[in-house]
Amino acid sequence: MSCPPGQKALVAVAQVTSTPEKERNVALCSSLVREAAQRGAAIVFLPEGFDYIGADTEQTLSLAEGLDGDIMGRYAQLARECGVWLSLGGFHERAQDWAATGRIYNCHAVLDPTGALVAAYRKCHLCDVELEGSVTMRESSFTNPGTQILPPISTPAGKLGLSICYDLRFPELSLALRGAGAEILSFPSAFTFPTGSAHWEVLLRARAIETQCYVVAAAQTGRNHERRVSYGHSLVVDPWGAVVAQCHEGPGLCYAEIDLQYLHRVRREIPVQNHRRRDLYGTVRLGPEP
Repeated sequence: MSCPPGQKALVAVAQVTSTPEKERNVALCSSLVREAAQRGAAIVFLPEGFDYIGADTEQTLSLAEGLDGDIMGRYAQLARECGVWLSLGGFHERAQDWAATGRIYNCHAVLDPTGALVAAYRKCHLCDVELEGSVTMRESSFTNPGTQILPPISTPAGKLGLSICYDLRFPELSLALRGAGAEILSFPSAFTFPTGSAHWEVLLRARAIETQCYVVAAAQTGRNHERRVSYGHSLVVDPWGAVVAQCHEGPGLCYAEIDLQYLHRVRREIPVQNHRRRDLYGTVRLGPEP
């Protein structure tokens, strides 16, 4: 399913401003997916919270759905109509014990061009941070943490490793995915402006350099509601650490070619994977095959 030797796959990275209005968000994301499909993209990456970003915890929970609900059904139909893979990062998924607990998962779902769900990664690292005078987040107050790292998925662009937003700050996860064969790491995100302006690009480039993977990061941008502004700057980083595509202000798309021949050349020239001292710091266990 990966790209044939010597060929390059085009990927599209979406930048959106999700609000609590789910219909508005579907319309915007669908238009971007259709535009990317017309350009020939094999995979379209949407950011964390592509379905919605609630104004408060109560609204966030009230709008959540299951993976078998209306929103995912509509994106499955969109994948079929456009003939593309969809990386749907950060879906508000009702947990199986929703009726009893009222809690959700932050779920990165991947659909193939038939609309089939081929992977569902639940965010392992939940964002509980407090920046004095600017940002307070308590994701763990209403979200269950994921319990496993999924093996990379074979896609037309390469083997895709799944993460979400705050996972970016934990290199162990990216290194585990690299060790399992990942060629692309995805970080669909909704970074706030203070953390994004300070850390976003440098963290993404660091993950690319240390894993020698392409890094694809679709992001929320602008004012999601009256109490939240997202940083934006969706981008793609190559295995050498160079930013090869980037969105700037406002909703839109950027495109990049995934060149696996170049990736493997970088890995041959600096074979860090062969130099790892697993006898000193071990390995990270992955979950079962999807």
